Amino acid sequence: MEIGPITKMDAGDPSGRFSTLVEILRWRALHQPEQRAYIHLSDGETEDGSLTYAALDSQARNIAALLQGFGAGGERALLLYPPGLEFIGAFFGCLYAGVTAVPLPPPNLIQPQRTILRLRAIIDDAQPSVVLTTQALLANTEGLFAEAPNLRTMRWLATDKVAGKPSEEWLAPALTSETLALLQYTSGSTAEPKGVMISHGNLLQNSAYINRVFALRPDNVTVTWLPVFHDMGLTNGIIQPVYKGGSCYLMPAVSFLMRPIRWLQAISRYKATISGGPNFAYDLCVNRTTPEQRETLDLSSWDVAYNGAETVRGDTMKRFAATFASSGFRRSSFHPCYGLAEATLMVSGGSLRDEMFRTVQTAAFEQNRIVEDPDPRQNMRTLVSSGHAQQGARIVIAHPDKLTVCAADEVGEIWVAGPSVTAGYWNRPDETDRVCRAYLHDTGEGPFLRTGDLGFMKDGELFIAGRLKDLIIISGRKFYPQDIELSVERSHPALRPACCAAFSVDAGGEEQLIVLAEIEPRYRPARPPSEDGPSVRPRGLSPQDAEAIVRAIRRAVAEEHDVRVHTAVLLQAGQIPKTTSGKVQRYVCQTSFLKGTLAGLGKDVTHV
Repeated sequence: MEIGPITKMDAGDPSGRFSTLVEILRWRALHQPEQRAYIHLSDGETEDGSLTYAALDSQARNIAALLQGFGAGGERALLLYPPGLEFIGAFFGCLYAGVTAVPLPPPNLIQPQRTILRLRAIIDDAQPSVVLTTQALLANTEGLFAEAPNLRTMRWLATDKVAGKPSEEWLAPALTSETLALLQYTSGSTAEPKGVMISHGNLLQNSAYINRVFALRPDNVTVTWLPVFHDMGLTNGIIQPVYKGGSCYLMPAVSFLMRPIRWLQAISRYKATISGGPNFAYDLCVNRTTPEQRETLDLSSWDVAYNGAETVRGDTMKRFAATFASSGFRRSSFHPCYGLAEATLMVSGGSLRDEMFRTVQTAAFEQNRIVEDPDPRQNMRTLVSSGHAQQGARIVIAHPDKLTVCAADEVGEIWVAGPSVTAGYWNRPDETDRVCRAYLHDTGEGPFLRTGDLGFMKDGELFIAGRLKDLIIISGRKFYPQDIELSVERSHPALRPACCAAFSVDAGGEEQLIVLAEIEPRYRPARPPSEDGPSVRPRGLSPQDAEAIVRAIRRAVAEEHDVRVHTAVLLQAGQIPKTTSGKVQRYVCQTSFLKGTLAGLGKDVTHV
């Protein structure tokens, strides 16, 4: 079923009247000028600034007027900001000027090489004309210019130093629901990052979805630590308060990661009604809070605890609900959901119910079949529903190779259609056609977005089975395996180019990074240092040789991706399985690792 543009509004809520975020914020500034929209908690606890709707509107017009003065209308602008309120004014300033925002994580000024490759690739792709940032970052950019000279050629603007006068010169641009609002670059990719083109209409439609599934109210209070340059943090933390009219308390992600209790304390202190994050966040709260800390919390106001962006685990939600029941948390507050940037954010969601759990036979499931009949002779696996498709959206499960609709008891690729599906990738027409404009071969229906994720539908509920694409998600962060593999093969001269495999496995309820790498046969080691930790080596290398290589792998991946390699495996040349076209078969590698048959990849592989 198709749905047109949003035409109806909730009682007392103007969001349904408008076609752009600019119109909505202008309305809020006129009718709710003194309401605090955003409050920043500098250390996760201390308020160090806030923005009312009127103040945000004024800031946006100031920045927009300067951008218009630069002739940036219709261009792209990089947004490079540390945690704080400055990003919000800059983001809406871009929208007010008709400039496409490109939110990115702030560069690492101490070790710019850790972030510069991806930044340079995005600059080459987006071709921005201006960089918006803070005065503090602007004053320390010489190191960045040395690593990325093309940054020096762009105009830089420190938006925290913009005075109030330019707002009088602002001219409202001609915007429609089809106007491009931002490019959301896929995270983790350094070689070929892709910019998802998200329009005002996409943002408003997806906000309407979120409002419906979460049953939000104009007086909602949000608490978030999610980075605003990612789709979940941007949509739920920045766009939703303007769309619905509530207030949002923001804290730096590092404040939560260092002390998870800060997140829960903020929810308790400010009587938050909506907050959430990836599954790992709930595990952190259970594992790193004390009974004494929990006694001080009142989580009874928390109506919506969304769980998405990575695998949703039933055990995690059960443990969290049991652990914080004495703090007033209700199990029914959990809202598992599924989404991706190419669909703006949310595709499906729903509140936690008993029927959202499905237990299937593991052996059949590994063969892409759904068998729910309990059998004491079979291992069983419990999956959590990610809810149902929202109004106006359609989900089908398709054979990824045949491009036909799967049977009801089959696992296949999740395909999505609806007004939240974006136009595609910036400057990538071929990939846009392949991913965002797919058609079913048996029915001719389309276009659909091919998500690259595997799943199945049961009684209208979507269950995520795995990832067709080899995306690695660890602690809520997404990594592309080819990026890690490139770092690995460059880490040591003993490693063969294009002969590495990176994937993750579930170890004790947590995703861990595993790396396989082939050794160059002609390599002759020098005098290597020793290294602690698990590793596997091919016969012919001494333990000292193998540990020196493993140490180099771990160091390179940690420095370039800020993630730990749990296990490194060294193999003889030719033992990484590949397709006939030369592509690494990561799933085969992962399966052999999990089954403990890794030696089958090469008979000379032994454990250190």
